[in-house]
Amino acid sequence: MSDPLDALEKSIGTLRRAIRDAAAAGDTERAGELRMQLRRAERAWDALVDAGEPATAPPRPAPQAAPAARGSQLPAREHVHRALMLLGVPAAPKLIVDVHEAFFPGELSTSKLSSLRRDEERSYRSSPGARPYYLCPALAHDLLTPVRALITISTWTLEQRIIGPLSPRVDFLSGAIRIAEAVHTSAESAADGASPEALRLLWRFAVNIPDAMPKNASGHEGALDAQQVIGAAQAELDVHTETDRANRAAAARRPASPSVTTSSCSARPCAA
Repeated sequence: MSDPLDALEKSIGTLRRAIRDAAAAGDTERAGELRMQLRRAERAWDALVDAGEPATAPPRPAPQAAPAARGSQLPAREHVHRALMLLGVPAAPKLIVDVHEAFFPGELSTSKLSSLRRDEERSYRSSPGARPYYLCPALAHDLLTPVRALITISTWTLEQRIIGPLSPRVDFLSGAIRIAEAVHTSAESAADGASPEALRLLWRFAVNIPDAMPKNASGHEGALDAQQVIGAAQAELDVHTETDRANRAAAARRPASPSVTTSSCSARPCAA
């Protein structure tokens, strides 16, 4: 008769491969189901070991929290980069911190962002292109001067980093869609659904978008429908996108003054 520990370990390995394949295929529903099966198999493995199975059994693989622990040790600039990549639009420090808290491990504060922005500029001035990316201020559409209240990534196109007359609303709606998509993915793949921080963040977006809130929300974030938020945000975004894109494109074609182009990550990409 086969060792039950061996059978469970084989099952755990099979489930992990299946989760990886489902995630690669974008099948979040299947990946969520498989993760629940994996957790049950791992708990059964623990129970057998605790019950006194042979000590020669191989040690249990690192727990699922290990990736999060590694993520929590990343530098602050990596935390900011991940939050901005999730949003996909220029963002204020407080929003960046809120996105990080909602979806990523580790600590990040607005005070860290203040010193980080100064460090990024010093690094770029001393050795342009030495880093794969820089955290940069957004740019005003009229003079291409830095909008230091908003942070972007140097690897984004110049148009993405420009703020035109309609850009604050367009970026708000685009960010809402990205947050709603992340919440939907979390709800589908995680056994306990999206985190309370993620739901509160989505709520803050939804209350400022027509038709994004459920009729019977009753002040509870859990009543939100991420797909409804996406649909409502996209409906308004469709009205403004073309005009905003044209304004940004026109500004990007305008040559910047020397004082701007020598500023950290301002009017030209800084990545190598």
